[in-house]
Amino acid sequence: MRTLASSKLTRYGGALLVVVGAATGLLPFRSSINATTVALALLLAVLFVAIGFGSKPALLASVLAMLGFNFFFLPPYHTFTIADPQNWIALAAFFITALAVGQLSARAKQRAEESEAGKSEIRRLYDELRDAFDRASEAEAIKRSEQLKSALLDAVTHDIRTPLTSIKASATLLLEDREETKSATKLSPEEQHAMLEVITRGADRLDRFVEGIVDLARIEAGDLNLHRNWRSVDDLIEVALAQAEPLMHNHRVNLRIPDELPIVRVDGRAVTEVIYTLLDNARKYTPQRTQITISARTNGDDVIEISVEDQGPGIPLRYRERVFERFYRIADNGLAKEHPGGFGVGLAIAKGIVEAHGGRIWIEDASRGSGAKIVFTVPVADTEEVPSPAGRGLG
Repeated sequence: MRTLASSKLTRYGGALLVVVGAATGLLPFRSSINATTVALALLLAVLFVAIGFGSKPALLASVLAMLGFNFFFLPPYHTFTIADPQNWIALAAFFITALAVGQLSARAKQRAEESEAGKSEIRRLYDELRDAFDRASEAEAIKRSEQLKSALLDAVTHDIRTPLTSIKASATLLLEDREETKSATKLSPEEQHAMLEVITRGADRLDRFVEGIVDLARIEAGDLNLHRNWRSVDDLIEVALAQAEPLMHNHRVNLRIPDELPIVRVDGRAVTEVIYTLLDNARKYTPQRTQITISARTNGDDVIEISVEDQGPGIPLRYRERVFERFYRIADNGLAKEHPGGFGVGLAIAKGIVEAHGGRIWIEDASRGSGAKIVFTVPVADTEEVPSPAGRGLG
C-alpha cells in the first residue's frame, strides 16, 4: 500500500512540476510572446504529462495549465479575473483542448502498453508451448527409445540365444563323444554330421543377424553407399532366386516377367537382397507347397514395379506400415502358427534400400484369394545414359 501511494504521489507531483516548470519558463517572455504561443507550450506540457504519467495526472495538469494560463498570461495578470470577454473563449478552448489532448495521449499510451503486454503474453505463451512441445517430443523420443531397447533385447534374446544354444549343445555332444572313446553310445558318422550341420546353421544365423544389424545401422545413419550399374530386371530376379533356392524347396515359384523391360540403373547386390528378403519373408508365412509369384512390369516411363506375392494368411491393414519397422515381426501378432525365426529387420532393410534408390515399397492384397503382395519400385535408366550392350557390366 505504501509503495502504491508513493507511486501516485510521484506521478501527481511530476505533473505539477512539469506544468509549473513550463509556466515559469514562459513567464520572462510574457511581454514578447502572444497568448497563442503560451497556450501551445502549455498544451505540450500537458501532452508530456499524459505520456509520462497517465490520464489522471494529465487531468490535473490540464486544470493547472488552465489556471496558470489565466493567472499569469491573461490580463489583468496575477488574478483570476478576465477583462476581455474574448479571453474567456480562449481560456475555455484551451481548457477543453488540454483535457482532450491529455486524455487522448494517456489512452494512446495505455493502448501501447496493453499492446506490448499482449505481445509479451503471446511470447510467453509461445515459449510455454514450445517448451511443452519439446518436453512432449523428448517424452516421445524416450518412449520410442524404450520400445526400441525392448525390441532389440527381445531380438537379441531370441535370435542370438537360440542359435548359441544349438551350437553349444551340438559342440558339447561332439566333445563328449570324442572323450568317451570306449563308450558303447558313440555317435555314428551320420549323427556327427548332423551335429556339425546344426553348428553351421547356427553360425550362419548369427552371421545374418549381425550383418542385418550393421546394414540397418548404416541405412539409418545415411551411410548406405550405392554402387549403381545398368542391370536387367531378369538378371536381378535370377540372382535372387539362386540365393533363395535352398529355402524354396517346399514352394512353387512362378515368374511373370514380360519379355521387353527397360534396364534399370541400380546397385545390383542391394536390389537382389531386397528380392531375396521378400522371397524369404513369403516362404516363412505361407503353408508348404503353395505358390510364390514374382512379377515385374513397367509403371509409366520412370519406374519398374517388382512384386512378390504369396498364398499365405495375408497382412491386415493395421500391420502394413508397422512390418517395415525395425525388429517388428508379424508373428508376434499371432499371424503365424509358430515363430518363423526371423530377426525383424529384413523388411526395414529392404525399405531403406528401396528408398535410397528413390523408390518406394508397400503391401497390397494378393491378386487371387488370400495372401500378401509386397511391391517395390526401381528407377528406369535414362535412355541417354544407357551404354551399348557390349559396354554393360554387372554391378
